[in-house]
Amino acid sequence: MQALRSRLERAAALDMPVLIEGESGTGKDIIARMLHRRSPWNCGVFVKARCSCIPDTFDTLLESSADVIESGSLSTVQRSQTGCYGTLFLDEISESSAALQTKLLRLLQQGQLCRTNWKGCKLNLRLLCATNCGLEDAAERGTFRRDLLYRINVLTLHMPPLRERKGDIPDLINHFLNLFVHVYHCTAKHPSRRMLQSLLTYSWPGNIRELENLMRRYVLFGFEKSVFKDLLNRTERDGVQTLYEPGAVSLKEMTRKAVRELERDAILKALQANQWNRKRAACVLNISYRALLYKIKDAGMAGGQPSRGTDLQPATKAAVPGRGIGSA
Repeated sequence: MQALRSRLERAAALDMPVLIEGESGTGKDIIARMLHRRSPWNCGVFVKARCSCIPDTFDTLLESSADVIESGSLSTVQRSQTGCYGTLFLDEISESSAALQTKLLRLLQQGQLCRTNWKGCKLNLRLLCATNCGLEDAAERGTFRRDLLYRINVLTLHMPPLRERKGDIPDLINHFLNLFVHVYHCTAKHPSRRMLQSLLTYSWPGNIRELENLMRRYVLFGFEKSVFKDLLNRTERDGVQTLYEPGAVSLKEMTRKAVRELERDAILKALQANQWNRKRAACVLNISYRALLYKIKDAGMAGGQPSRGTDLQPATKAAVPGRGIGSA
């Protein structure tokens, strides 16, 4: 996400189209608005339109954009002197019709998305597009013009799904909790450790939008049990579906993984109980010292004590003599 923010900051100042990719619910709309706010055109209008709802002529969209500007803060004299400018955000560009794609391509080939002589001023909009599917695949199927694809993906920003950025879930929970407590003028306790663990292990097919709706229900109803039960059922259902999908992990691999997880937990508990002394831990586990060293290395613990969590991760700091795993 920090790499995405850095790329966003560079893209905001450039007068060229930007394509925002990502699954539904990942926050592409937020990224588009951030691009507008950080751009030199942030004083202009921000117009959002879903491509499946745009008429094929495209002129109606420009008229609606003009209507938004007309209701804005610029006076008629200011508009006639400086022109009307801003950002046009086309959501789900993959759903646009063939006629709309042709019109949009023609406008982009002219160098800018603009319309002159509208009530005595020039309407100039920077183009942002978003899609939740691969436009390259759509171009291969013939449902999306490849020449238009080359015009709109000059700069591309990819929004990762929530399942790939689970470290952000606690912060998102706090954000939505504080937001909805303020919006609905009520109180709500912070989710318990059990519910938080379920939130961290859930696959989140609906991404941030799904988490937002879940936290809204939690704040409104105030009963963690009902929300937790629904989430637990979905987690178990997703696990069953994944297990029996074609190409899923074999029974042998599942058994090997389960045994390895049990070994990790046993090694961790033995080391903690013996103040991270490996020789004493080996005696408790009834294995040789050399075997314990191998299992520690295999578990990723060779560099020091593991960080908090279910998996044993290598420590980021050097081990303290007499206390770290590197010492006997």
